[in-house]
Amino acid sequence: MIYEKSCGGIVYRKFHGNTEILLIKHIKSGYWSFPKGHVEDGESEEQTAIREIKEETNIDVVIDTGFREVVTYSPRRESTKDVVYFVAKAKSFDFVPQEDEISEIRWIEIDQAHNFLYYDNDKVTVSKAKTFLSYIKQ
Repeated sequence: MIYEKSCGGIVYRKFHGNTEILLIKHIKSGYWSFPKGHVEDGESEEQTAIREIKEETNIDVVIDTGFREVVTYSPRRESTKDVVYFVAKAKSFDFVPQEDEISEIRWIEIDQAHNFLYYDNDKVTVSKAKTFLSYIKQ
């Protein structure tokens, strides 16, 4: 059995009183999701999330470790993958898609995210993040 681990974030900002999250559209699959990527040797989960968000979107973030959601699935036969998501507050809002991986990036009102997300795991994760964000000062 092959094991993989990635980390990423539900990147958010406050915009005109609304909470918006950053969604990325992958070139390979064509599906909308959250920025994430593989853990490199010696990195913590938080460091991986910050690096991957920056690499895929060019946005700097502050990770809130109070929200940590693990999604486990099997991307192919004989393999298991854990993806650890944190809530991440954007420090800047202008994005630049990673050319070879991301076809499009959008800020989406958090209540509209379900209309973009394909995977049920992503929909559950964004619902949990929305609940978490409703309880913290932003």
